[in-house]
Amino acid sequence: MKLGLTCPRYTWPGGDAAIAERFATVARGADEAGLHSLWVMDHLFQIPNFGSVTDPMLEAYGALSYAAALTRRVTLGALVTCAVHREPGLLVKQVSTLDALSGGRAVLGIGAGWFEEESRGLGLRFPSPAERFERLEETLQIARQMWSDEDKPYEGRHYRLERTLNAPQALPPILIGGSGETKTLRLVAEYADACNFLNGADVRHKLSVLRAHCERLGRPYEAIEKTLHMRIPAGQSVEESVRRCAELAAQGIDHVIVAVPDAAAESALEHLATLADRVAPITPAGR
Repeated sequence: MKLGLTCPRYTWPGGDAAIAERFATVARGADEAGLHSLWVMDHLFQIPNFGSVTDPMLEAYGALSYAAALTRRVTLGALVTCAVHREPGLLVKQVSTLDALSGGRAVLGIGAGWFEEESRGLGLRFPSPAERFERLEETLQIARQMWSDEDKPYEGRHYRLERTLNAPQALPPILIGGSGETKTLRLVAEYADACNFLNGADVRHKLSVLRAHCERLGRPYEAIEKTLHMRIPAGQSVEESVRRCAELAAQGIDHVIVAVPDAAAESALEHLATLADRVAPITPAGR
C-alpha cells in the first residue's frame, strides 16, 4: 500500500513570511520520509473545512514547481485541479512543465470543481454542474491528445485548439477526484489512471460502480489506482493510523493520501515515515 501527504493549509507560526520555509520543510520531509506522493489543493481561497476563507492559500502549480526543486523521488500533483479554472492547453502545458522539471514525477489530478465563492471572487468561469462536467471531459480528451504523437486540431463543444502541440512531451498519469456514480466514475473508467475518494465514502459500493463502468467500456478495472484522502487527527497513534489504512486496503484502496494538523512538524513527519514503512507490505484487496 502507498502513502501520500497533502498540504491543505499554510497558516503557520510566523505568518506569510514563514510560508516558504515551512512548505519547504513539508516537501523535503515527505521525500525523506519515504512517502509515495505529495499533493496540494488547487484552491484560490482557503476552503471552510480547513480554516477561514481569508487564510493563506498558494496557487497549486507554483507551489508544486517549488516542491519539485526541493525533492527527488516523491510524485507531485494537485488534489484536485478545478477543470474550469484554466484553459486546457495551458493546464496541460503546466503539468508537462512540472513533469519535465521534476524528472517525470507529475500527476494531473483533476475534477469538475465545486467552490463557487473563489471563482466568483476572482472573476473566473464557474458554469453549471452539467457544463463543468462537459468541460472536464473535453479537458481530459485534450490532455490525452496533447500527450500523444498527434498535434492535429481539437474541436469540442467548449474548446477549440488549432494545433495540440506539446513540447517537451510528457505522459503523466491522470487522477480524477470525486465519487459521483453516473458522471465522475464513468470518466475515471474511460480516461483516468487513478481515482480519488474522500474519507467517508462507501468505498466498496463506489468501486463496484467503477468496475461496472470499466466492464461496459472494456477497460481493465485493475489498471486504475484507487486512492482515498483522509485526515490523521492530532494525537492519533501510529497503530491507529496503520489499522485505518489496513481497513481501507481491505476495501480495495491502493493509496491513502493523508492530511495532518501541521505537516511541517517533526512529530508529524516521524509519524508519517513510520506509517509509510508499516503499510508498505500491505496488499490491497483486488491486487
